[in-house]
Amino acid sequence: MNKMDLSVDLSILKGEISSSEHFSLFSLFRATVVKNPTKIAVIYDDDEETKKLSYESLDSISDRIAEVLKSYCNRHMSKNLIIAVSVKPSERLPIILLSILKAGMAYLPIDVEFPADRIRYILEDAQPLLCITEKSVDSRYFSNILTVLDTDLFLESEKRVGNITIDEDTSKVALVLYTSGSTGTPKGVRLQYKALINRLTWQWEELPYKHNENCCIFKTAITFVDSVCEIWGPLMQGLTLIVIPRHITKNPEEFIHVLDKYKIQRIVLVPSLLKSMLMYIRLQQIRSHLKELKLWICSGETLSVSLVQEFFHIFNGDNKLLANFYGSTEVMGDVTFYILREDNYHQYNDKIPIGRPMKNCLTYIVDENCCLISQGKVGQLLIAGRNLADGYIHDFNSNKFIDNPYSKDKDYTKVFCTGDYAKIENDLLYYEGRYDNQVKIRGHRVDLSEVEKALLNLNSIKDAAVLSTKPCDTEKLLLGFIIPERTESMIDINQIKTSLNKTLMPYMIPEIIIIDNMPLLINGKINRQHLLESYYKQQERSAIKNKVYNYANIPIEELNKAKALFDTIGSVVGHNSCNIINIDANFYEIGGNSLNSIYTILKLREQGFHIGITDFITAKTMRDIVSKMTIADMNPNEDDLMNTEKYILEMLKECHKTQVIEMITESFFTKADLERWLIPDVKKEHYFDLMQILWDSLVEKNLSFVLKSSDNIILSVSLNFDARDEPEIVIESKLSIVFDFLEYLEKPIRETRLPRGKNTIFHTFMMATKNDLDASENIILMRMMEQKCLEIAKSKNFLGILTTNTSPLTQQLGTDIFNYEVMLDYQVNQYVAPDGTKPFQKAPNDQRAVVSWIKINYH
Repeated sequence: MNKMDLSVDLSILKGEISSSEHFSLFSLFRATVVKNPTKIAVIYDDDEETKKLSYESLDSISDRIAEVLKSYCNRHMSKNLIIAVSVKPSERLPIILLSILKAGMAYLPIDVEFPADRIRYILEDAQPLLCITEKSVDSRYFSNILTVLDTDLFLESEKRVGNITIDEDTSKVALVLYTSGSTGTPKGVRLQYKALINRLTWQWEELPYKHNENCCIFKTAITFVDSVCEIWGPLMQGLTLIVIPRHITKNPEEFIHVLDKYKIQRIVLVPSLLKSMLMYIRLQQIRSHLKELKLWICSGETLSVSLVQEFFHIFNGDNKLLANFYGSTEVMGDVTFYILREDNYHQYNDKIPIGRPMKNCLTYIVDENCCLISQGKVGQLLIAGRNLADGYIHDFNSNKFIDNPYSKDKDYTKVFCTGDYAKIENDLLYYEGRYDNQVKIRGHRVDLSEVEKALLNLNSIKDAAVLSTKPCDTEKLLLGFIIPERTESMIDINQIKTSLNKTLMPYMIPEIIIIDNMPLLINGKINRQHLLESYYKQQERSAIKNKVYNYANIPIEELNKAKALFDTIGSVVGHNSCNIINIDANFYEIGGNSLNSIYTILKLREQGFHIGITDFITAKTMRDIVSKMTIADMNPNEDDLMNTEKYILEMLKECHKTQVIEMITESFFTKADLERWLIPDVKKEHYFDLMQILWDSLVEKNLSFVLKSSDNIILSVSLNFDARDEPEIVIESKLSIVFDFLEYLEKPIRETRLPRGKNTIFHTFMMATKNDLDASENIILMRMMEQKCLEIAKSKNFLGILTTNTSPLTQQLGTDIFNYEVMLDYQVNQYVAPDGTKPFQKAPNDQRAVVSWIKINYH
């Protein structure tokens, strides 16, 4: 990692520095109670009745309940001071949360609508001391239930005096929130008081409550981080908190009525909720009913330019503010902000900025090697400062929270790796998408948001979401879930794809799936996991119903093999191919390629059928493949894909020199993935000169080898060094660009992530095959060289092998066959040479250089 450079050109933005630790949350609340004892603290308005609670009552009851909780904790002598809360929104919810905090414990919200599996996972992971719920909540998945909230807890608290001593240490954890889990496994985020206080004090200073602002709403589910500031922001400042039931939030008419009734002046919402509200306002023409609502804060999703334009068009002249917040649970919900006004939103025609860091927060933009990059370039967004969480439960060594390599300041000792792409332009941050939104389709890197945007630009589509199939699938498939603009009329899917072809590359065209409505998570975000699950279920039903392959002309004794083969190929190249898979079909003509041919062979092996790579890739028809398939009864780790007797291995010798140098020269000049972008500056003689310089060292180190045919012709060569014992050479030709590039990729990994010392890293840096080999033998020799590298490295007691591949085939061989770990996946055309040029800028975006490592197992 590079050291911090104070150059203004580096992608660093720092928020204002100010103190926010001169008070605790509790001292501030006590002062608020003293100042406003009889003022209404909480109102719960559920249509049937309105329930109110004064500040004095909130303080008194929460003190008594905190005593109950502390007593329970002392009896059980527990050190895990987490209390799970599964309670529907009401005036009692703030009491319970405040009681837990006063008792010196952290609250863990569990939504009453969570599925059973998610509840079980969270409880098993967090192991809370106890769970507080209510009679109307299904509590069969909970354990250690202290009492039922409806009556018992409050009745028991009445026996208490309520003289409680409060621990005001701001480094303590106040709450644990589990990430949404719409994809992947949810993690429990530990949020400390100091992060909460920093976030609240920034809000009070930057967006202070107005003198006539008396009420604020609490509408967000407590499982989401936005709820934290919604609850404690108003209550610590003596305002009245209006608790809104979820059914009202979902009904625009009722929701707007409540906002109007209590003269709400600010609201926090995701862009999708803002969009639905604006749609309702436009249709009902009720703009005048929201005159008091001045501050609209958007967070949680990307705020589009079109939505901003619609907002200010509807509220033209109303002096409203639209704020764009960015953050995540790990950074107290929000960490950067930008305020849009009617007089400045016009300047953004392409993208709305996420702005600048909040106070006591710092942002960096870095490249794949965690090095700071210049402003204007896109890289990963890293965040430091007081908003950072304390980490994850049971995951203190997470690679998401790392030591800050750029600053020694005590307030910025850790950075959070967001997994988001961003850039800095004109001292403003711009969000550029998620790392996990970048997927590879047929070897091409695709941004899902780009495809989604193209769908939304079509007049016939009202809403859309684009996803890719699960990572375990052999080739990811893009799925475009759409809601038509007019549901009563038929929509032409082929016409949609034709329209998309005008703006997207062919590999970016998704499979179109028409849905009636977009499923949402509790916080209003699209439930992408639900969409994927519904798709897979539909596929399973469709497969059972429609998967009727053509088994005509297959002998009965071969039928089981054919069924396994057809079903495997159908899953690899797509279920739509079912009707064209038959005994005379050619694998490559129905959607197969050199990459998924290897995957197909592996999937057949898992089912107990064996066929060699050569037999598979040279087969003209399915009939040929079936005839060569056998029942696999050998050791699955046995290297039986090659006939090892056909090739002779010899360690590199002087007698090989002429043939090897000729092979390297011809192979790299005609087939190299990087050098082709340097032609005509790279010439054949440059390879010859390079090999002359390296030759003696290659022979002396005795790590390189050739594979020869039985008639003594060299067919392939693998050149290897000890990565910590490579010769120092000077390359005077343009080939130096290639080696500088490889060193740029490999050095940070070699120095920071791999074992130290000599005889630890076996470095495979060049492989070549004879030019006149056919495709099948070329694959076999590449496969065999990889295997022999492993054997030689192991015999020499190396700890692992390091290699960089730029060929998609060798990349897949490494990951799928040999289980190499990908250390870096780099887009070749992004490389900037030391002289400031981009030598590979003509390379397509999908051309990658993959640095891989495999640890050698000696057990």
